[in-house]
Amino acid sequence: MSTMGQDICVPVGDGLVNVRVGAIIMKNGRVLMVTNESADYYYTVGGRIRLGESAEEALRRELREETGREPEIERLGFIHEDFFWGDSPKTLGKLIHEIGFYFYVKTPADFEPDYESLKAEGRGEHLEWVSPDTEKTVFPAFFRTALAEPVPFVRHFVTDKR
Repeated sequence: MSTMGQDICVPVGDGLVNVRVGAIIMKNGRVLMVTNESADYYYTVGGRIRLGESAEEALRRELREETGREPEIERLGFIHEDFFWGDSPKTLGKLIHEIGFYFYVKTPADFEPDYESLKAEGRGEHLEWVSPDTEKTVFPAFFRTALAEPVPFVRHFVTDKR
């Protein structure tokens, strides 16, 4: 069986290593994020990189899948290492080491995502333009402050909730 095209989610002992991408799509001081029917938090448009895919290729695929659009990727903004305990049925109690690449995406003035694109996947997810001062939790948490202070270089963050 070929492993090409499979998500990079590798079991390591009792834990998992995930490699993912996220989009930073800004408009009027808000960022486009995803939430779902069972979550009381927001997370970035994006997902896991597949074996054999570059981070930018993965982001383009995820943008097509989740927004129905393919905006232009501007540049890498953040690398995030995140250590946390799984909370889904498949990952419950497992340590997850996630490495994320977050890219700034050029947002044309008339950009609006195709809000039906996520519904088609049947996951109960939906897109929202989120203000940095939202009361809901935002993942990654550093978005609340770092997006307000953009810099011309890649920043590295580590979050450890072990």
